[in-house]
Amino acid sequence: MMAKNGKDACGINGDVPSVSSHCSNEAFANKPHSAVVNGAATEASSHPRLQNGGTGAERFTFSPEPTIEDIRRMQAEFTDERDWNQFHQPRNLLLAMVGEVGEVSELFQWRGEVAEGLPNWTECEREQLAQELSDVMIYLVELAEKCHVDLPQAVLRKMALNRLKYPASKVHGSAKKYTEYKD
Repeated sequence: MMAKNGKDACGINGDVPSVSSHCSNEAFANKPHSAVVNGAATEASSHPRLQNGGTGAERFTFSPEPTIEDIRRMQAEFTDERDWNQFHQPRNLLLAMVGEVGEVSELFQWRGEVAEGLPNWTECEREQLAQELSDVMIYLVELAEKCHVDLPQAVLRKMALNRLKYPASKVHGSAKKYTEYKD
């Protein structure tokens, strides 16, 4: 779980140490970010991509690492080290993930439409979003693990199904549900 409000997450309240406590530092927005993975700091990838919602004409891409399996393994180690498997059962993980989705929703609440790339967001707000989305993904991956769902393979099957349900020739430029299309 992350900080409960923007002030805590942006390092204004000294009670919660966070990566984003650097938000008051102007240089933070212009330097490669470091991540802490199981206690070890790693420099941000030099992979040519837009950082945390940066703007530009290029399509955003994720860095190649860590993989979903790497994330699953890191979270399993984290959970094992704390003897938390007794609490990390599917129902609890689902409820925790829904709570984290709520925290992501709070970041968008009352903003109206938000442009792609979040051009009007501060680096601190983007980092807060990155942390909350990370919480959602961590819980999603752990839930898939506990339910024995091979998430990458499930995504491939689901994308193939979506291509059948939503053929580009029928749905191009439309937001209708597949049940509304006529053959």
